[in-house]
Amino acid sequence: MTIKTTFSKINAWLHLWLGIASGIIVLVISITGCILVFETEIKGVLDARLNVVAQHESKMLPPSAIVSVISAAMPGKEVHSFWYHGLSKTVTVTLEDDVTIYVNPYTGVLIPHKDHDEFFHVLNALHRNLMLGGDIGKPIVGWATFIFFFLLISGMILWWPKKWNRSNRDKSFKIKWKAKFKRINYDLHNVLGFYTLLIALLMAMTGLCMSFLWFSKSVYWLTGGEGEAGRRRPTKEVMAPATAPALVNADKIWYKVRSEIALHNKNDIIIHPAEKPDELIYACTDMFAGTWRDLYFEPATLQLAKQSAKRIGDLPFPDQVRKLNYTLHVGAFGGLTTKIIYFICSLVCATLPLTGFYIWWGKKRKKKSPKTQLNTV
Repeated sequence: MTIKTTFSKINAWLHLWLGIASGIIVLVISITGCILVFETEIKGVLDARLNVVAQHESKMLPPSAIVSVISAAMPGKEVHSFWYHGLSKTVTVTLEDDVTIYVNPYTGVLIPHKDHDEFFHVLNALHRNLMLGGDIGKPIVGWATFIFFFLLISGMILWWPKKWNRSNRDKSFKIKWKAKFKRINYDLHNVLGFYTLLIALLMAMTGLCMSFLWFSKSVYWLTGGEGEAGRRRPTKEVMAPATAPALVNADKIWYKVRSEIALHNKNDIIIHPAEKPDELIYACTDMFAGTWRDLYFEPATLQLAKQSAKRIGDLPFPDQVRKLNYTLHVGAFGGLTTKIIYFICSLVCATLPLTGFYIWWGKKRKKKSPKTQLNTV
């Protein structure tokens, strides 16, 4: 037996049993991923009542005006954050105890609405940790993704034709729809697996970066990064306290980000007023194609603090790759076109455990059939 033959047998054996071991988890991750690709679009349909007639940005109410409206309708409620979703959407306001309300950004009218976030919260929990929590479920999903990453590579080795003649090319690149179901199932696994390979590898690698710090650091190093990768939380520092009330500063930052800092979707902004006078004030801007920019402002001067994220274009290449990890994972980087591609690829990934299991089951039944025939004679 040659080394090449031994390697092929080991590869096939690992592909089979690792595929069986991780199949159900890969199926759940892929199906939930299919839906989550279009989370924003689905919410847009379900939350149609949250649409408003777009007006000029100068007519939008600042955070302090929205707080005045909320205080009149809901006395005593403390406001934690504001999320302006642009000119044609209501403002999402988070109150104490994680209560969420929606406000017309031009009139201040509170919009009664049934929140559909619970549905996507469940989907996200299934996708990230199988609803088993971060300590248990996240490692399970992470290692299942790692196995899937290996299966994609081993599957490519199994797919590779021994000879590049016409017959083998047809088997490798075409589905024989007129054949029996067993052959069609084999082609669906073999051919569709090949066509979705690159996107599937990208989804798996970016998923692993979110699951394992060691994998994220490895990718950072491989792309030329030095030192520690990863987004760092602002360190606690002694800051000069704010001289103005928190809502006055929130208004000033809201104006400043939109007029001086934002590059993309400047009216799509999150403001989190400081809870204490000496705390950094948080804002989020440049929310575009699955990316965003976290900003922190010094409470006394309202100048950008050093903890603020740079624009993507100003980052070194390794940091750009890390920053783009999420949008590369969900396919948002190219708009609707890449989302459709990701949806199809994720759907194919969901079928791979099923078609692969049926291939194994068919071979198992075939091996048993001669014995069965002898016993019946």
